[in-house]
Amino acid sequence: MTVMKRYVLRLFISLKYITANVVDRNNGRIVATSSTVEHAIKQSLECGRSCNAKAAAVVGEVLARRLKVEGLNEGQGRGIHVNVSKEIEKKGFKSQTKVWAVVNALKNNGVKLILDDEVDGNNSWPNS
Repeated sequence: MTVMKRYVLRLFISLKYITANVVDRNNGRIVATSSTVEHAIKQSLECGRSCNAKAAAVVGEVLARRLKVEGLNEGQGRGIHVNVSKEIEKKGFKSQTKVWAVVNALKNNGVKLILDDEVDGNNSWPNS
């Protein structure tokens, strides 16, 4: 059985770290990941602050580059699904800027994102 929303963005935000994964729902595997736990990303952040909006944007940029290397920046033509309102609900309202920072970094670096919020009738892009 093929899943319509094959590639899905999942975010994990703790008090210290931000991790973004793109999951292939057909076989349950993570196809690309980026995290502030990684030494190279942590070293590039100012003063070691690994859980703020700037760190989230860096995580999004690195994930976008890794998706391009894998050839999945288009999600095999269907795009990568993300439900922003669900991610914000899970992480709490305080993490809203971090969630949007990752999403905007992916979009600005050429990754085709499909917001599931728009399918539900809510357009949740900021400034829209």
